Amino acid sequence: MSGLLALLDDVASIAKVAAASVDDVIGQAAKAGAKAAGAVIDDAAVTPKYVQGFDASREVPIVWRIAKGSIFNKLVILLPAALLLSTFAPWLISPLLMLGGAYLCFEGAEKVAHLFGGHHETSELSGGDPAHLEEQKVAGAIKTDFILSAEIMTIVLAALPPSGIAMQAASLAAAGVGITVLVYGGVAMIVKADDLGVFMSLRGRFAATRALGRGIVHGMPWFLKLLTIVGTAAMIWVGGAIVVHGLYELGFGWLHHHIHDLAVAAAEAVGQARGAVEWATTAFFDGLLGLALGLALIPVANWIILPLWGLVARLRPGTSSGR
Repeated sequence: MSGLLALLDDVASIAKVAAASVDDVIGQAAKAGAKAAGAVIDDAAVTPKYVQGFDASREVPIVWRIAKGSIFNKLVILLPAALLLSTFAPWLISPLLMLGGAYLCFEGAEKVAHLFGGHHETSELSGGDPAHLEEQKVAGAIKTDFILSAEIMTIVLAALPPSGIAMQAASLAAAGVGITVLVYGGVAMIVKADDLGVFMSLRGRFAATRALGRGIVHGMPWFLKLLTIVGTAAMIWVGGAIVVHGLYELGFGWLHHHIHDLAVAAAEAVGQARGAVEWATTAFFDGLLGLALGLALIPVANWIILPLWGLVARLRPGTSSGR
């Protein structure tokens, strides 16, 4: 009996250690995942456009297919790559983060340029096979998700405290799965909100329920526009902050110090809510830098990178010009 009690006590101790480890993994994943807020918000803002124009019955299946592709991107491709990077080339993390931050700035600035340039997206569903168009949309969404997921996983990896490879892997996996569930669960609710509103407006028992349903139907287009604006602003802000912090990590800290000094001066001038004022000032200048960097990258991408990419694509074996 004493041996059995000792065994049960050992099992209880192991269970406590395991529970503490799980808490550590979830805690680290949550804290690190919060650092990737800008890319996460943009992911949620970008995805709803991939189901626009399709039959309502295909909206959730399309989101589910993209979510599965996102999980594959994060766990099968990016997680092992992140662990290899952390183990064998940790010095590459800051430059890669800066590269991803510059991409976020470029994407955000391009959206701003299109907004003020009067460009509007046109529907691609006016003709053609819906199943084929769905395949194209899903494939395009998964490719876009890969870029955003790479940025998210790199940010999460950089935010994790020093630990063993098993803890890093578990924290990265937990953050990747959690972010994917958060993003695509939210997207599924967003794309079905108008259907819920229609149901409430037509079938609601009370006048208030029907009025709420009509409000949801009329409000969703504005909410999607607001989500796009917030996502774009978050991209530019986070991208700029990543670049500034990366320069600081590489020994070029003058810009980081200047922004910090301006934020402290603004907080002292206001005198109240100093923490909030300092954060807002830092975010403003990070975003301003991000917007400037993104706008500068637009001609570089359009006149240099894209033509070179097209040339490489034409010269690949199997293309008409490369035969």
